[in-house]
Amino acid sequence: MTSISPERIRQIEARRDELSALMATGDLPSDRFVQVSKEYAELEPVAQAAGEVRRLRAELDVLAGMEDDGDPEIKTMAREEIDTIRERLPVAERALALSLLPRDAADERAAMLEIRAGTGGDEAALFAADLFRMYQRYAESQGWRVELISTSSSESGGFKEAIASVEGKGVFAKLKFESGVHRVQRVPATEAQGRIHTSAATVAVLPEAEEVDVKIEDKDLRIDIYRSSGPGGQSVNTTDSAVRIVHIPTGLTVIQQDEKSQHKNKAKAMRVLRTRLYEAERDRLHQERAGARKSMVGSGDRSERIRTYNFPQGRVTDHRINLTLHRLPEILAGEMDELLGALIAQDEAERLASLDS
Repeated sequence: MTSISPERIRQIEARRDELSALMATGDLPSDRFVQVSKEYAELEPVAQAAGEVRRLRAELDVLAGMEDDGDPEIKTMAREEIDTIRERLPVAERALALSLLPRDAADERAAMLEIRAGTGGDEAALFAADLFRMYQRYAESQGWRVELISTSSSESGGFKEAIASVEGKGVFAKLKFESGVHRVQRVPATEAQGRIHTSAATVAVLPEAEEVDVKIEDKDLRIDIYRSSGPGGQSVNTTDSAVRIVHIPTGLTVIQQDEKSQHKNKAKAMRVLRTRLYEAERDRLHQERAGARKSMVGSGDRSERIRTYNFPQGRVTDHRINLTLHRLPEILAGEMDELLGALIAQDEAERLASLDS
């Protein structure tokens, strides 16, 4: 792992002290004060991690000198302390290195969660509903708020598609590795012979965009209003309230019909469209920066099979990090911390390794 130099640590702490002094003067214009205080808030935890590394290294140097002391008791004490610090120092250095990694600006944003049934017909739709409930329960455990944007139900009671906004602290940071194909292996309720079927659903987790993030010109939109329909095509509304928005430059299309109000449907459709356009731009920039390197965890390729949920064996396997957990019922009940934590740890390890290469 990359070792942070003493000079780099001095620079971090000096900048923190400089910002603190600037804020203490009381002479800064309000907009400059906001800018400085924001930088200070971001740098302070990094400076604390740097200070801990500097302190441990200094202690190690002092104790190394004490090893040459003629007093056997002092020598023994010094060696015991050295052993303790040699255990703590790599942990502190890793924490500092992680704090210095470039942050994804979207990590603290709300997320748009999109789940679609894939291959497998009714069973895929039922599995899509299982996945939606899994994320909903996990969100509840985190104190996040889930707002359903739209659903398209199947006749079996599952979801052909479900879109929701998830708001709370660090939502996108925790859920961003969920994008991809999720596969289920189980015996459907309608299977008389007890044969295991394989079905799939696609999950997309997008950082939710604000109006200021994406500029959408009216001339670039084609908006169609029509009467909404339910499963089987039957009309579920007596007014023309369903909205279809086509973004002409990209061909992106969003349909929203869950609300009885045309205006509410249009607002929700624009929210989804804005988020998809924002993600498309993030993807473009990511490809430019990433070059040939592709992260094992964070590729976000929605055609990639990332996870298998095997009901007969009660296991969940994440294929990107070769992790198998025999806790299928608990994970589907929203107990996802172990799984998501392993993905985040793998991503951090890859990014730290990239600093060494």
